[in-house]
Amino acid sequence: MDQRIHAWLLVALFQITSIAAVTNSVDVSALYSLKLVWQNTPTNWVGSDPCGNGWVGISCSDSRVISITLSSIGLKGQLSGDIQSFSELQTLDLSYNKNLTGPIPPSIGNLKKLTYLTLIGCSFSGQIPDTIGSLQELTFLALNSNSFIGKIPSSIGNLSKLYWLDLSDNKLTGPIPVSDGSTPGLDMLVHTLHFHFGKNQLSGTIPPQLFSSDMVLIHVLFDSNSFTESIPSTLGLVKTLEVIRFDRNSLSGTVPSNLNNLTSVGELHLSNNILSGPMPDLTGMNVLNYVDLSNNSFDTTDVPSWFSTLGSLTTLMMDDTRLHGAIPPALFSNPQLQTVSLRNNRLNGTFDIGADFSNQLQFIDLQNNLIEVVENRVYRNELILLSNPVCEGTGTTSNYCMQPNQSISSYSTGSRNCAPVVCPSDQSASPNCKCSYPYKGTLVFRAPSFSDLGNSSYYMDLESSLMHSFQTYQLLVDSVSLSNPRKDSNDYLEINLEVFPSGYDHFSQSEITKIGLMLSKQTYKPPHYFGPYYFNGSNYRYFLESSKSVSLGIIIGAAIGGFLVVLVLISAGFYAYRQKKRADRVIKQNNPFASWDPSKGSGSIPQLKGARWFSFEELKKCTSDFSEASEIGEGGYGKVYRGTIASGQLVAIKRAQQGSMQGGLEFKTEIEMLSRVHHKNLVSLVGFCFEHGEHILVYEYIPNGTLRESLSGKSGIRLDWMRRLQVAIGSARGLTYLHELADPPIIHRDIKSNNILIDDQLNAKVSDFGLSKLMNDNEKSYVTTQVKGTMGYLDPEYYMTQQLTEKSDVYSFGVVMLELITARKPIERGTYIVRKVRVTMDKTRDLYGLHELIDPTIGSGSIIKGFGKFVDLAMKCVEDSAANRPTMSRVVKEIESIMHLAGLHPNAESTSTSGTFEGQSKGTPYHPYSNEFVEYSGDHLLPSKVEPH
Repeated sequence: MDQRIHAWLLVALFQITSIAAVTNSVDVSALYSLKLVWQNTPTNWVGSDPCGNGWVGISCSDSRVISITLSSIGLKGQLSGDIQSFSELQTLDLSYNKNLTGPIPPSIGNLKKLTYLTLIGCSFSGQIPDTIGSLQELTFLALNSNSFIGKIPSSIGNLSKLYWLDLSDNKLTGPIPVSDGSTPGLDMLVHTLHFHFGKNQLSGTIPPQLFSSDMVLIHVLFDSNSFTESIPSTLGLVKTLEVIRFDRNSLSGTVPSNLNNLTSVGELHLSNNILSGPMPDLTGMNVLNYVDLSNNSFDTTDVPSWFSTLGSLTTLMMDDTRLHGAIPPALFSNPQLQTVSLRNNRLNGTFDIGADFSNQLQFIDLQNNLIEVVENRVYRNELILLSNPVCEGTGTTSNYCMQPNQSISSYSTGSRNCAPVVCPSDQSASPNCKCSYPYKGTLVFRAPSFSDLGNSSYYMDLESSLMHSFQTYQLLVDSVSLSNPRKDSNDYLEINLEVFPSGYDHFSQSEITKIGLMLSKQTYKPPHYFGPYYFNGSNYRYFLESSKSVSLGIIIGAAIGGFLVVLVLISAGFYAYRQKKRADRVIKQNNPFASWDPSKGSGSIPQLKGARWFSFEELKKCTSDFSEASEIGEGGYGKVYRGTIASGQLVAIKRAQQGSMQGGLEFKTEIEMLSRVHHKNLVSLVGFCFEHGEHILVYEYIPNGTLRESLSGKSGIRLDWMRRLQVAIGSARGLTYLHELADPPIIHRDIKSNNILIDDQLNAKVSDFGLSKLMNDNEKSYVTTQVKGTMGYLDPEYYMTQQLTEKSDVYSFGVVMLELITARKPIERGTYIVRKVRVTMDKTRDLYGLHELIDPTIGSGSIIKGFGKFVDLAMKCVEDSAANRPTMSRVVKEIESIMHLAGLHPNAESTSTSGTFEGQSKGTPYHPYSNEFVEYSGDHLLPSKVEPH
C-alpha cells in the first residue's frame, strides 16, 4: 500500500512540475556560471528552474531571462563573459554592489536586445569595451561612479536610440569622440537628452561638431575635467538645454555671444576656468535660477544690468570676476533671490540693499572688496563684509565684520507625532517610531536650482515625492528619512537617505533590488528644483541569515509534501470552480452593460473603444473599501478616491452617489468620450465599473489637483507667469484636439478651472466629459441643446439661443485665462470677472492698468512679458458674439507667440523636461521637443515615430 501511494505521489509531482514553465537550458547554465563567479548571490538561487521558481532579481518571458536586476545585495566578484549567453536580455542592473570589480567583458556586445545597462556605484575598472556600440537597442547607459579608464569609445555614437548617457565619476581620459566620416562619434546622438561626463580626466577641446540644432539635449554636464580652449559657439544652437555645467576645467577665450539664445537654461555653471573677454550678457535667459561665473578673468566691468532682470534667479555667484563700481540696490529685489556672492572683486562706494529686497534672501557675501559705507536697512540675515574698508576702523563690532560661521543645514526628518522608541544598537527608528534595518544611501543632486540649504520645505517635498513613488510602484516602504544636506567640493548637493521597511524589521532581497532599480534607472523623479541626480546606494546586509533560510526551506518543503496529497485530491473540484468563476468574469467583461436599462433616461448601451471593465470588488480592494483615508475629493456627483490597481498604476476612482447630479447619461457620455480620445492634455480613462447599480469611473491619477486649487493656494503649488502660460497652452491644445482633430469633433461644454488638472510635471490636462457633445456631420455649425454648464463660464449667446458651437468652449476658456491672471473666481462677491476686467483695463497704462486685479503670485511687472497680448486674447475669447471669437487653434498660435515673447519654448514641459522622457507612470508621454511620442516596451522607454495628436 505504501509503495502504491509513493508511486502515485511521484506521478502527481511529475504532472504538477511538468505544467510549470521550464527555463531555457542555456539561460540556466549562464545563471549558474554567474553564481560560480559571484559571492553573496540571492539565497533562493537554487533548483533548475529560475523562471518558474522566482529567483530574486530574475524576470522571464516565454521561459527566457529578459531582466537581471541585483542592486545593493552585496555581490562580490567579476562580470563573467558568460553574460553573452542571455540572448533575450533587455535589462541588466548590478548597481551599488561595491565589491563587483574587473572589466566589462567585450562579449557584452552580443546582447543585441539590451535596452538598459546600469552599473552605477560598483568598482568596475579597465576600459569601456568598443563592443558596447553594438547594442543597437540600448536606450539607457549608466556606468557612473566606477573606476573606468581610457577613452570614451567612439562606437557609442552608433547607439541611435540612446537617450541617457552617464559616464561621470570615473577616470576616463582623452578627448570627446566625434565622427569623421569613417568612425562614429557622440555628435551622432541627436536623440540623446543627457550627456553626463563630469568628474573624469577628459581633456582637449570641446569639439564644435559635438553640438547642433538637431539635438534635443537637456543636460550637458562636463564639470571637473581638464578641457581646454574655448566654449564652442555651436552650444547656442541646442535650444532645448536646461542645465549647463562646464565649471572646474581650463576653458579659455570668450563666452559665446549667442549663449543667451538658450532661454530654457535654468542652471549655468562656468566657474573656475580662465575665461576672458567681456562678461557674458545673459539678458533674455528668463528662467535662469542658478548662475556661477566665479573665478574667471573677464574684462573689468561695472555690475551688469542683466543681474536685476532675471526674475527667476535664486543664486548669483560672481566671486573674482573683476567687477567694480557700486552695487545697484535693484540687484537684491529679484523675488526668488536667496544667495549673492561677489567676493574678491573691486566693488566700492555704499552698500545699500534697498527697501524692496527679496524676502527669500538669506546670504550676501561681499568679502574682500572696497565698500566704505553700509546703509542701515532692516535686512537681518547673513551679510559678510570682512576685508572691506568699512570693517577696517578700530572698534568695528558690526556682525558683518565678523568671521562668518560655516553655514551647514542641520535638517533631519523628524518623528510623526508618535512616541519615541529606543532601538537595538544595530537598528534605527523610522519617522513612524518603528525599529528596523533601513536601506541607506546618498542622493546626489548635480545642479539644484536653489542654494538656501536651510529651507526645510525643499526636503519635505523630497520626502513626499519619494514616498509617492514607492507607493505608486507598490514597494513595501514604511517611511523615508533625510539628513545632513551639504554641498561637496564640486558644488553637488548630497543628502543622506534612509528607506524603512513596512511590515517587517528588514527588507527582502527582492524588495531591495526593486528599490535600487527604481533609483538607478531614474524611474523616480524628484521635484523639478532638485535637478539632475543620481543615487549611490549601500550594500544591504540585513537579509535573513542563510541558516535560517535553510531551516525555513526544510519546514516549507515538509509542509508542501503533506499539502500535495490534499492538493491532488481537491484539484479537480477546485479547477471546475475556478473555470466557472473565470467564465462568469469573461461574460461580465464582454458584456458589462447586460443590466443597462435605456428606459431610465440614460440612452442606449455605451459604445466603448478600449476602456477596461473593473469589478466592484476590485475597486473596493484598491481603495480599502472606499475608506476615508483613500478619499481625495468630493463634489455633487459623489466622491473621488485614490487607489492602486493590480498592475501597480495609481488611479483616481470617481464613485457617483445615489441621486447625484451625475446621472446615467453623463456616466455614459464620459466613458464613451474618454475611451475614444487620447491626447497628452486630456485626462485618460483607465476603465469603469457598472455593477450593483454603481456608476464608477477610473482615471489616471493626476497628483497636483485642479487649476482652481493651485490658484487659490490650496494645492501648495506656486504658479508664476511662466507656469501659467504653460497651463494655458496645455489646456488650449487639449481643447483644439477635441474641436478639430477628434472624429467626430467634440464640444466639452464645461471648461472651467476645476476641470483642468495639473500633473506632476505641472502640465495641464482637461477633464470631466460628462456634459460633452459630439458634433456630427450635419451639425457642423451648431447644435440645439438644453443649456448646460457652470455659471460664470457659460457663453451668453449659447445661454440665450440654446445653440451650442465650439465657440462656447472658447468663451469658457477665455474666462479661465482671466482666472490665470487674477486668481479670482469668475463670479466673486457679485462681481463678474469678465465685466470687471473689461471696465478696468486701460491699454495706455502699464499692465493695462490692471495692477489691483493681477494675482501677486505671478511675479513683478517687469517679468510678466506678453501680459498685454494675453489680456487681449482673453478678451477676444469672451466676445459676446461667437462669430467674433477666435478658434481654439488660433488661440494656441497666439499663446505660442506670447510664450516666445516671455522667453519660453512653446513645446517645453512646465518643469524640467527630463522628468517627462526618462520614465513616468505608464502611458504615452510626449517628447517635449519634437513630434515624437514615447512608447513603453516592458519597463523601457523607446522613441518611436507616431502621428502627433
